[in-house]
Amino acid sequence: MGIDPGTNRIGFGAISKKNNALTCLKYGVIEIGALAAGKRLLILEKKLAGLFKEIQPDAVGVEKLFFSKNQKTAMSVAEARGVILLAAEKAGIPVREFSPTTVKQRICGYGAADKKGVIKLIQLFLKIEKFDSLDDAADALAIAIVTGTETG
Repeated sequence: MGIDPGTNRIGFGAISKKNNALTCLKYGVIEIGALAAGKRLLILEKKLAGLFKEIQPDAVGVEKLFFSKNQKTAMSVAEARGVILLAAEKAGIPVREFSPTTVKQRICGYGAADKKGVIKLIQLFLKIEKFDSLDDAADALAIAIVTGTETG
């Protein structure tokens, strides 16, 4: 499973790997909205616990924090990452962390690939005819693919 942390939207994607064939199990975005930090993080933890219980992943890949000029956004994403790591730990799921550049490099062969390129390759790898979600879910599926190749 892969998770793309964000402030109000957290992408998730789950894949299965059997005989080196990848299959998409589920993907989407957890929409939280602009709530007070404590409520937002509590909702995220509950939704993640439900996803982990439903999907029962062998491992969870999480995107490392990408520092931008907006420190407020970076802090909010860091809080979400903390909740993601906590929820995985509570569920007993090992966590792998990857930088955005590493994920793009492993998926596209180019660390500065654009979103359209990542989505096209995810569709190809997972045999998804029409990708019908936000970029956050595509990033999470890319993280899931990289996590799956790391964990066997």
